[in-house]
Amino acid sequence: MLIFVFLIIISAVFYLYYKTKQIRTRLPVRKNWYASRAQIALGSFITFFGINQLFIFQTVVTYIIAGIFIVLGLALIVHNFKANRHYQAFLDEETRLNP
Repeated sequence: MLIFVFLIIISAVFYLYYKTKQIRTRLPVRKNWYASRAQIALGSFITFFGINQLFIFQTVVTYIIAGIFIVLGLALIVHNFKANRHYQAFLDEETRLNP
């Protein structure tokens, strides 16, 4: 499926973008916010990769490993989405206190 290849590439690009932003910033809350955004992109990468494998290979082993990838990716997305919302609440205050 070509759409999953496109989504895998987009997820990887977003992961690299947010990791670069995380390294370049000096503010601790913003650094954690970028880290959680990067982990969301990594989770989507792993999830889309697992889904793509289901379409390419149809064996029992592939189904098991793809299922592990999908569950792991979704767990990363859910956990870091909650972390992202947590850090989002403190971004304005940190920006205001550190000009």
